[in-house]
Amino acid sequence: MPSRRRFLAIAAAAIAAPGAGHAATWRGTALGATAAITLLGPRHRVEPALAAARETLERMEALFSLYREDSALSRLNATGRIEAPDADFTNLMALCDRAVAATGGRFDPTVQPLWRALAEGGDARDAAARIGWGRVTTAPGIRLGRGQALTLNGIAQGFASDRVAEGLAAVGFSRALVDIGEMRALGGPWRIGIEDHAQGLMGQVSLSGGAIATSSPDALLLPGDASHILDPLSGSLAQPLWSSVSVEADTAALADALSTAMCLMPREEIEGLRVEGLRKVRLVDRAGDMVTL
Repeated sequence: MPSRRRFLAIAAAAIAAPGAGHAATWRGTALGATAAITLLGPRHRVEPALAAARETLERMEALFSLYREDSALSRLNATGRIEAPDADFTNLMALCDRAVAATGGRFDPTVQPLWRALAEGGDARDAAARIGWGRVTTAPGIRLGRGQALTLNGIAQGFASDRVAEGLAAVGFSRALVDIGEMRALGGPWRIGIEDHAQGLMGQVSLSGGAIATSSPDALLLPGDASHILDPLSGSLAQPLWSSVSVEADTAALADALSTAMCLMPREEIEGLRVEGLRKVRLVDRAGDMVTL
């Protein structure tokens, strides 16, 4: 099963303003990623809000974790169907539809059988033949094609960051930084350190609202030193084109999905993308040079 497919090194801090209120940070793990939530507000409201955020994360784990046999995703992969999915599962499937279409299929959650075959020494050719988001039915209910399985690790962490941030905003918080592998900000500015797996710290960005996600193909290697970011269009072990890709977008789910797909896309293809909610892209090539689009 895929573990984290991105490397986002984060040394993030609020640029605090006078009267910002009490600041508290929860740290833990969620959906296979190191997680942190920093929240600013009245002291008597911050701790209850962080407790509610952790409950949201537990619900995300119960839906989307590949590491829990009882999660909705694990049951879907085992049976090939969910007749009455949770609303958040349906919403995430709709986001996957959008990401697959926006990237011309470079983002495709049906790579899971190929990932497992490569990681465990299985039949990669047979597994590659199962790739294809077009064989997934997302409504009514969710149904997979024959032999298919999904990994949502390229979008679910971002979706979880969004859901936690949206929950905090709904109860009146305007300054928070949520990092469930990908980062979603309320207010700001927040200083975010971006680190390339090979080159180290590449600099800092200032984030006020919105989200950022970074994918680094060499952060996790499969047997044979192949990148864990697989090309769903060819079903091959094509070498990703970039050492890392950082994406700023309106939502963490969108940034998460696009940063994964862009690792496989040439610069001119990335420059040609017109995706609502996409703000900025930073590409680090194999020589360690960074370009901002």
